[in-house]
Amino acid sequence: MTEETYMKRCLELAALGAGSASPNPMVGCVIVHEGRVIGEGWHRRYGGPHAEVNAVADAEANGYGDLLSESTLYVNLEPCSHWGKTPPCADLIVEKRIPRVAVGCIDAYCEVSGRGVARMREAGIEVTMGVLERECLHFNRRFFTAQTFGRPYVILKWAQTSDGSLDAVRPSADLPAAWMTGEAARVLVHRWRAEEDAILVGTRTAELDDPSLTVRAWEGRNPLRATIDRRLVLPRGLRLFGDGRARTVLFTSPERKAEAEAVFSDRPEVAVEAFGDLSELLRTLRQKPYEVQSLIVEGGRQVLESFIEAGLWDEARVFTSGLSVRELYPADRLPNPVGVPAPVLPVSAREVGGIPAVGLKIFERACNSPV
Repeated sequence: MTEETYMKRCLELAALGAGSASPNPMVGCVIVHEGRVIGEGWHRRYGGPHAEVNAVADAEANGYGDLLSESTLYVNLEPCSHWGKTPPCADLIVEKRIPRVAVGCIDAYCEVSGRGVARMREAGIEVTMGVLERECLHFNRRFFTAQTFGRPYVILKWAQTSDGSLDAVRPSADLPAAWMTGEAARVLVHRWRAEEDAILVGTRTAELDDPSLTVRAWEGRNPLRATIDRRLVLPRGLRLFGDGRARTVLFTSPERKAEAEAVFSDRPEVAVEAFGDLSELLRTLRQKPYEVQSLIVEGGRQVLESFIEAGLWDEARVFTSGLSVRELYPADRLPNPVGVPAPVLPVSAREVGGIPAVGLKIFERACNSPV
């Protein structure tokens, strides 16, 4: 088997940490002795043992501990060299006398960047860099975006009709939003929620749809919920603020912050933050206590377009329904519906994939990417 094959296996293992490793990167590790895999591991959860530790433990549990000193360790991201919540992985590799290490890409985190490789090379370990480097960088694009730009990786998500509308103009919340997509798309969206750190909607969506923004059609953790309400018009009774299923951050204007804190003083699961623009909002989410590495924006047209116009997005996931805006609602409930135009991505956006069966196309922003 080739080095690339073992690195692909590292990425397969690393993906098992989606939704639980953040704010750490997703990392997988494979240990090979004379063409045979003797240990595997991945970073299962934030604060837990890293991938290299789990792979070494796996090899030792399988009775191959004495072969470590004759093996090659493959890992998609540079082993750490600093004490954080766990000891340095580079030191463990040196301690176990593993003679050769193949690394996918350098760690962007300033406490590590290049130091893990230097530590191993100083100990006489042969280190090969750049095995499937492009794939490894793209795989951890959330982590690298957060480290490089000091903001979360931003995913825009919306569903639109066949004639390009997000919805029909609804007079009030008494008319529930129509379901444009099917059950398969719903399950997929809930899987995404479980894999990303936070999810955000704007004032209008929160008021009209009263969404819970939780994971229900998939197994996994609930994301941190966020909403924007500059004028404090959203009712306290919304599910975002009172269902107890997840934490919520309410972003409001600096002038309204004290008032909002008083309104929600009896709800510790609701935090209030002031913000001036979207850049400040994203920086706040990235910092403690939230440490958000990736954000799904599920808002309406105004919120989605504001992120697009500010250039503060990295990926867009767009479902296109087979229904036109006139077919969304019964004629007796909403005669002569007027569509809410869907956002338009810049012409520079690149289509990078999708799932035709559910009408999904995925786009990436064409510039300002750290990877």
